[in-house]
Amino acid sequence: MTYVTAVSMKILMVCLGNICRSPMAEGIMREKLKDLYPGSIIDSAGTGGWHAGENPDRRAVKNMNDHGIDISKLVARQFHPKDFENFDLILAMDESNYEDILKISNNEEQNNKVKLILSYMPGQKTLSVPDPWYGGPEGFEHVFHLLNDALDKVILKHFKDAGR
Repeated sequence: MTYVTAVSMKILMVCLGNICRSPMAEGIMREKLKDLYPGSIIDSAGTGGWHAGENPDRRAVKNMNDHGIDISKLVARQFHPKDFENFDLILAMDESNYEDILKISNNEEQNNKVKLILSYMPGQKTLSVPDPWYGGPEGFEHVFHLLNDALDKVILKHFKDAGR
């Protein structure tokens, strides 16, 4: 396994509008790391900017509250090229966002920071987290479980002593 040498990382979650999937991933990861790796910085952004300044979708907030995680105060923002400098790992929620992020990158080092979040889950039929925007509560619940499982794998791969 490959681990970072530090006990903390700066991780950015990215989806399209930054009001459903990526803030959910941000909230889950913050919760998972808060005691073990409190120095970690977790943020989220969208490849599109039309929701910038908005809080997460109310259905995402409710789903996360049902799991004991509060994301209601998060604020959407658009992905910026400076994010390549500011983060160690950039986790895209789907293949379209992954490609959009890579189009902005300037070099191989930046490209290597970008991963599809479901690529950490062996045996996945798809590498894209479905967008729950058009669905009901069951879609948000499905996304929660996908992200929760994938982020466990991210932690095992990137954090020293995470498996102990």
